[in-house]
Amino acid sequence: MWRHGDVLIQACKKIPDSAQLLPHLILARGEITGHAHRIRERDGVELFHAGDEMFLRVSAKIATIIHEEHAPIELSQGIYRVWIQREYTPKEIRRVLD
Repeated sequence: MWRHGDVLIQACKKIPDSAQLLPHLILARGEITGHAHRIRERDGVELFHAGDEMFLRVSAKIATIIHEEHAPIELSQGIYRVWIQREYTPKEIRRVLD
């Protein structure tokens, strides 16, 4: 399991059949700062969306997660589930704003 700011990444076995391929490699975009948690490499990496979840397939040797305020993280080949941190308030459960 890896943590990159408010993004949590966990290895998993399968991408759901209902998942849709996304046209970008941005895991989370900062609503306040404008910075983004994203994948540096463009080839051999695919990001999918399934309901409230995202999945990352790395078929390249590595995929590097980068962000302006965090050290890079390298992921090896595999499939990963991506979560965005949430916070609880008495009114709702919401995404953490970066």
